[in-house]
Amino acid sequence: MDGGTGDVDNVQLRELGTVVEELLAERGDPPDQQGYDHSLWNDLVHNGFAHVGIPESAGGSGGGPLEAAVVLRAVGRQAAAVPLADAVLAGWLLAACGRDIPDGLAVFANGELTTVDDGDGTRVTGRLVRVAGGRDCHTVIAFAETGRVGSEVVVAIPMEACSIITGRNLAGEPRDDLIVDTVLSPSAVSPAPSGAVAELRLRGALSRAVLSAGAMAGLVDTTVRYVLERQQFGRPLAAFQSVQQSVALLAAEAAAAQAAADAAVRIGVEHGFSSPTAKFAIAAAKVRTAEAATAGAAAAHQLHGAIGMTLEHPLRRLTARLWSWRTEWGGQQEWAEYLGRTATVAGGVGLWAALTDA
Repeated sequence: MDGGTGDVDNVQLRELGTVVEELLAERGDPPDQQGYDHSLWNDLVHNGFAHVGIPESAGGSGGGPLEAAVVLRAVGRQAAAVPLADAVLAGWLLAACGRDIPDGLAVFANGELTTVDDGDGTRVTGRLVRVAGGRDCHTVIAFAETGRVGSEVVVAIPMEACSIITGRNLAGEPRDDLIVDTVLSPSAVSPAPSGAVAELRLRGALSRAVLSAGAMAGLVDTTVRYVLERQQFGRPLAAFQSVQQSVALLAAEAAAAQAAADAAVRIGVEHGFSSPTAKFAIAAAKVRTAEAATAGAAAAHQLHGAIGMTLEHPLRRLTARLWSWRTEWGGQQEWAEYLGRTATVAGGVGLWAALTDA
């Protein structure tokens, strides 16, 4: 390295990650293992970490995708019970629409909504599915169809206007369905920017890859600490060769997951997140982090034994999130099929050029 601005940026990113991880580690476990930590979310807002990557002009903390990825990785590593990724997605979309982030927790949600004119407002009806945070949110940001092809709108729906069908993921985090039938004022409806629907899906997939890479690092932290402390036959577990091999496998999976997620973020920044190059990299990161989640969780649980399966154990909080995130915003098979189709169409020469950015 030449000591230029790239080095300065890397140092600043590392410092940001350290500060966020220290804040999360200080909070410890949430009082409710089966929900979100509202107090932690308020701390993230107070310290400016809840809206990193969102322009200050929209009410965010500034920074870009690199900074947002650092914060998300820390959230994943500490298994923090906050819907940060979905709040960042909501903030990005609102900023792209030229709108400010609303007060309180606002998250993006997928589903099927339609709109029709209703006097001075817009009636929105439909269903949003598996909303991260769901019942704990103040506002839900979503796309809605207008009945005209290619003319989606972005709507901001207050939670009190929704009927909630409660649900959870494997980690116990809220993943509620919301039934919507309400009339919104003009200020709550904006035309969707061109290409925003496709780009947000890619950003959503990348958010889960980054979270998973962080959780894989957390698996390594937790497992290494356990095998060093746990005694068997008068020696730490870490002294046994078979244990060392399993830990090495886990560390390798974590490193591969992090490399794939980092590459996807970097390529998205360089080429634009809606570009074919970024889509390929994000798909690869989603597949690789899902593979790492499967292999890494198996290795970590084998080393911990039954204790790692208890709800309150740090390992369980990490692996349950990994298992959940690998299916959100497109599962491993879906993204792998996309990679396969793209590689087949490109052919050998085209694929090599795409991989090497030639």
